[in-house]
Amino acid sequence: MREQSRPRLTGNRLKAFKNLTKKENRVLIVGDLHCPFEHPDYFDFCVDIYESWNLNKVVFIGDIIDNHFSSYHENEFDADGGGKELSTAIKHLEKWKKQFPKADVIIGNHDRMIMRKAKTSSIPKAWIKSYNDVLGTKRWKWHDRLLIDGVQYVHGEGGTAKTRAKNDMMSTVQGHIHTQAECVWMVGNKFKIFGMQVGCGIDRDSFAMAYAKNYKKQAIGCGVVIGGHTAINFLMDL
Repeated sequence: MREQSRPRLTGNRLKAFKNLTKKENRVLIVGDLHCPFEHPDYFDFCVDIYESWNLNKVVFIGDIIDNHFSSYHENEFDADGGGKELSTAIKHLEKWKKQFPKADVIIGNHDRMIMRKAKTSSIPKAWIKSYNDVLGTKRWKWHDRLLIDGVQYVHGEGGTAKTRAKNDMMSTVQGHIHTQAECVWMVGNKFKIFGMQVGCGIDRDSFAMAYAKNYKKQAIGCGVVIGGHTAINFLMDL
């Protein structure tokens, strides 16, 4: 899989990217995983992009776990119980933690599902464990919003990245919308900003994604932002 998904870069082009200053942030943006319902080839795809483009920073754009068992919508007939789904999701995250021991994670709407249920039940926050405690991601940092090189990273419940970029007048990267992978630039007399939708890493054939079986096909991909000035989408061959 890794050889098939590796970007086709000429020797000179790859050398040029490797020779860029190491002080520059070169960010891999991992799309919504929804573990344990991520695409089986998505991990290798993201690792190939990270290595081929000489990246040095990782941002998970949100919804790294699905929490299907705790959804406010009806569960599928084949759904696992909460304990089994969570333990399977943690197992699936092991390879991501090993490959990227340090990472920033944007908190998505599915990630915060348990906290929402706690609020519904009036459970004090003191009773709720942190994401790192539950998932074993001790060196991952969790954010509602993150700024790197003047680019904001959000999950994206409020609309598209293009709309958020225009409203805030700053470059924006987000996930949440599984069917979109694009980078739109907006240029004025004194500004140049982009809005990037990174796509996602879900397995559309999993039972947890059955609700979208008649929707537009999901865009399986990731994003790269270099120094805040260059933004690139990569889509996986399916």
